[in-house]
Amino acid sequence: MSTDKIGQIPPIKFERFLLFIGCVYKRQKGSHKVFHRDGLIRPIILPIHSGDIPVFIIRNILRQLNMSVENYLEILKKL
Repeated sequence: MSTDKIGQIPPIKFERFLLFIGCVYKRQKGSHKVFHRDGLIRPIILPIHSGDIPVFIIRNILRQLNMSVENYLEILKKL
């Protein structure tokens, strides 16, 4: 993954990212995990089915979190 682009990521690593930034795992329904965080209007839905999480889902979740791509990539380096 380069420093200026988002790439696909395994669901377990993205789940670690969500927990690191203060999201709380609430439940799972089928192949989707639901996370909550104070200040969010909607819960974050993380698909954990087949393979890596696509870039468009990562971008949508970052938009929900009001987080920049740069911040996301910096946090991923720490994990």
